[in-house]
Amino acid sequence: MSEPGQELIQLVWGRKSGPRGLADTIFCRWAQGFVFSESESTALEQFEGGPCAVIAPVQAFLLKKLLTCEKSTWRQCQEEEQKNLLCHTLCDILEMACSDHSESYCLATWRRGKTTEETASLSESPAESSHQEEQSSALADEELGFERFHALIHKQTFRSFPELKDAVWDQYLVWTNKFGVLLFLYSVILTKGIENIKNEIEDSTEPLIDPVYGHGSQSLINLLLTGHAVSNVWDGDRECSGMKLLGIHKQATVGFLTLMESLRYCKVGSYLKSPKFPIWILGSETHLTVFFAKDLALVAPEAPSEQARRVFQTYDPEGRFYSLNVNLMKTKLDPEGLGIILLGPFLQEFFPEQDCRVPESFTVYHYNGLKQSNYNEKVMYVEGTAVIMGFEDPMLQTDDTPIKCCLQTKWPYIELLWTNDRSPSLN
Repeated sequence: MSEPGQELIQLVWGRKSGPRGLADTIFCRWAQGFVFSESESTALEQFEGGPCAVIAPVQAFLLKKLLTCEKSTWRQCQEEEQKNLLCHTLCDILEMACSDHSESYCLATWRRGKTTEETASLSESPAESSHQEEQSSALADEELGFERFHALIHKQTFRSFPELKDAVWDQYLVWTNKFGVLLFLYSVILTKGIENIKNEIEDSTEPLIDPVYGHGSQSLINLLLTGHAVSNVWDGDRECSGMKLLGIHKQATVGFLTLMESLRYCKVGSYLKSPKFPIWILGSETHLTVFFAKDLALVAPEAPSEQARRVFQTYDPEGRFYSLNVNLMKTKLDPEGLGIILLGPFLQEFFPEQDCRVPESFTVYHYNGLKQSNYNEKVMYVEGTAVIMGFEDPMLQTDDTPIKCCLQTKWPYIELLWTNDRSPSLN
């Protein structure tokens, strides 16, 4: 198999990929297209667990495109608007993934000249089909298995971004029908370059998709969020026992927060916590969802106190909100000689009159692409109000739900009130 090549298959699925090494159910779960919900015309629907590692980032960038346009009815889109919105989003992610050392873009698509019934049914379905037909066309066709699928696709290369855009629009039905999610994932990988990805992944023997559970790796999530397939979520690179561990090197367009940080399994850096747009991927143990707001004040440039908070955290890797053995400020901030400096007094001492740039309350939305995880099994945005309290203010605990625990890694004193009185699910 020359194109897309065994190297690509092993990078995505692992060395034991194939009919005997990869569970058929894993491949079938990933074999769906980008399909908009009937209940929410700007929300993508996910049919099985697994492809959220691609669908959630695409949804996040789609929302970025949607919320930055002048359209007031951002939750209402006609079919042609959906097409333009999705194609613009896919192009944005492909452009971000294009290596600094490369000027070419790649698309994984169906081979030309193949007149088999499979390719005809996959790429020539009428756009005016019913929702039931769209769902069946988006789900995996079990008759077209792992081997046959990879035999029917190839790589197209484009030397300019305008050429790529034309091709993405021309192949809109490919993205929305069977295997559209996988074909786009392969397009991102081929555009980035397999070797470039291997150089960024911490362990290149670990596949991007878990062959047992079907979940996307952190490297895959980072690739789609930042264009870099690094395995970590902290700021910059770190050294551990002589090994260089790669992290995030610049402010992301959309952010990432994870429930794992609230459980002390990891620490997300400010480049992902404070993105350019108020849109965050939320990660649970098994799923990815999207949390977003329209208030750009949430992502205002870092204030001096926020920079100080980030620097303070470099001396407080355990997240205890105090720093050990700092003698410079000992007299003023540690008069009792306890050997610690608390974060609150530190910020009050050095930034006493600076107003917080984050609004006290703002409207928020949550997206979960799985029908079964939504109220009445309809994929719709859940609207709510977030209230941010200061560290010196008394708090009224409203709940202790997973989504609140996840958001507290960004806003420690956040309270959430949802319009339907139901906390949205992260799973």
